[in-house]
Amino acid sequence: MEIPESTYYYRPKKDLSKAMRDTDIADAIEEIAEEFPSYGYRRITAALRRKGMVVNHKKVLKIMKKMGIQGRKRKRFVSTTDSKHNLRVYPNLTKELVLNGTDQLWCADITYIRILTGFVYLV
Repeated sequence: MEIPESTYYYRPKKDLSKAMRDTDIADAIEEIAEEFPSYGYRRITAALRRKGMVVNHKKVLKIMKKMGIQGRKRKRFVSTTDSKHNLRVYPNLTKELVLNGTDQLWCADITYIRILTGFVYLV
């Protein structure tokens, strides 16, 4: 026989279509993303691997982009007002004031601007 040895030993791969595998991965990604909305593609890849699916992070990212799934960032809450103190609380003097013209009442406000090292204040 004049056929290569590799032909004799060739075993075809399992007959799973690529589209079928992608839909399975997409279903699993959607399931994980619903349960953990803050997960990004890295955490979802790790969760898929824990479930026993062999999947690449690039494939997970591509499928997530196609499906329009993104991890929601958690907003960090920073308390900027400390109302629980022992200092004197001043009354609102303008509560009973009736305004009927311009330049009768002036007001000031403080705005907190976040920078890398903390806050700065704009008055």
